Amino acid sequence: MLLRRERAMTGIAIMLDVAFHASRTETVNAADIADRLGQARRGIEPVLQSLSRAGLLVSVRGPRGGYRLGRPGRDILLAEVIAAALAEDPPTGAEVLVGGHLHNLVVKPLWMQLEQLCRDHLSQISLADLVKRAAAAGVRRQALEPLNFVI
Repeated sequence: MLLRRERAMTGIAIMLDVAFHASRTETVNAADIADRLGQARRGIEPVLQSLSRAGLLVSVRGPRGGYRLGRPGRDILLAEVIAAALAEDPPTGAEVLVGGHLHNLVVKPLWMQLEQLCRDHLSQISLADLVKRAAAAGVRRQALEPLNFVI
């Protein structure tokens, strides 16, 4: 099972991949997403399912099936993606439990404040913003090779 941070980052990476490579009518399949992310398909399936259940992705079955965005990228905020990716991944209890007076009065409130700042920031960034960043960084979509029926 992915660690929570890795699962959240995988959710964002999956959504960005789908936003970048799919269209309203075309889908991208899980194997291609996994290949581009350098992950095993089996490893990203739970995150794909969580994102689909949240309505952020639409899953299409069949030979030309795959995934596409459930809403326009400008309407999908990164905070939503993370919440969906983590929704079905409860904490394992393996987190280090720290206690003590200083921790409870200083460190824990600081961490909660940082988490809130992060959530606030991610609530202002859309998937479309990430696609623009990818284009500005020079990332290009792979050109599909036309089918050739010459024998």
